[in-house]
Amino acid sequence: MKIAIGADHGGYELKNQLRDALTAAGHQVRDFGANSTDSSDYPDYAAPVAHAVADGQAERGILICGSGVGMAISANKVRGVRAAVGMTQELVALTRKHNDINVLTLGGRFTDPATAQTLVKTFLETGFEGGRHERRVEKISALESEL
Repeated sequence: MKIAIGADHGGYELKNQLRDALTAAGHQVRDFGANSTDSSDYPDYAAPVAHAVADGQAERGILICGSGVGMAISANKVRGVRAAVGMTQELVALTRKHNDINVLTLGGRFTDPATAQTLVKTFLETGFEGGRHERRVEKISALESEL
């Protein structure tokens, strides 16, 4: 799978660990930075990852900042992106099944590497259920036309 990944300084180390694990698992991973723990601004990394997903250059995106919230807010400003913060495996599975999220955000301050790998695996392997959920996702997409 083609995956775009990015992080600010708060998610830099976790991003690198996830990138390496995803690459080792055979995924094509494009790393949009950050490239150090120097202070940086999460929208600068959310935007290119979100655009890569929205434009079809990547099938899924992963973003990490201190809490995951700033990345989710920023990524959701890009038409075609449905980003959500992943905190538990059940939550990630439900957001894939019911909301068809295409960008997972994580909190680098709150997510240990083993948990992050579990959440990412769930994100990548869980499908969208469609059905009644399709109608709701279409309504979300319709809201984008109001912008």
